[in-house]
Amino acid sequence: MEIRQALATACKTLGLQRLDAQLLLLHALGRPAHDRSWLLAHDRDILKPAQAEHFISLAQSRATGMPLAYLTGVREFYGLVLEIDARVLDPRADTETLVDWALELLPMDEPRRDRPPMEVIDLGTGSGAIALALKQQRGDLRVSALDASGDALTVAQANAHRLGLALDFHQGNWLDGVAQRYDLIVSNPPYIADDDPHLPDLRHEPTLALASGEDGLDAIRQIIHQSPSRLKPGGWLLLEHGWQQAAMVRDLLIRAGFCAAQSRRDLAGIERCSGGQWPG
Repeated sequence: MEIRQALATACKTLGLQRLDAQLLLLHALGRPAHDRSWLLAHDRDILKPAQAEHFISLAQSRATGMPLAYLTGVREFYGLVLEIDARVLDPRADTETLVDWALELLPMDEPRRDRPPMEVIDLGTGSGAIALALKQQRGDLRVSALDASGDALTVAQANAHRLGLALDFHQGNWLDGVAQRYDLIVSNPPYIADDDPHLPDLRHEPTLALASGEDGLDAIRQIIHQSPSRLKPGGWLLLEHGWQQAAMVRDLLIRAGFCAAQSRRDLAGIERCSGGQWPG
């Protein structure tokens, strides 16, 4: 089978997007993901039987909805290459909106011996994507990463070790048992309703990281309820949520006593994140 034939089979027979097919073929060939031009220059090269079999197996898995990152084992997020598998949620580009907002709220000050570093905690860290992006951009921050899943923490710790970024890891259910106060709490919690008709499309990803009650807001309610006693005066809480949940999350923040409740839009113009400041 030639390279062009393999790609045609994946796209026309299995229904894959061409980019996905190319990335999977590069992975099967042991070539870097940025080497798509090599495929074009070698489209008549003959694949070895083992290579063709591996590629078709990957393409078939992708056709069932398996995230590309689970098949290649990597996902780029905020300029970092993270190792990803089915123990954690596949990080979305939309979540970079949350990182951008967090960085805006954390002023870059000259280090001073009489002032401790600013403290940030990422709740439900999963692969560590948000926490690692913040630490990579702002090495002066003290960043904690918390998750209820020990498997998820194993993935996040491996990413932190490989990237050489120091985080404080904790296992727990949201802010239960957390006594410390932070300058910033960030989270991309589960926010899909339990009966959402699109949930089966995400069956390959951990349900614990996706669904949260009848309206999808159970985790967000708990985080908002717990955060005031874990924020320093003037600290912020930032939450990612679903495309139709921004107004409801802002209302929850206001009712809990937060001020300056507002939302941020992602690149598609959707209100993707909401947050508020604890008075101080």
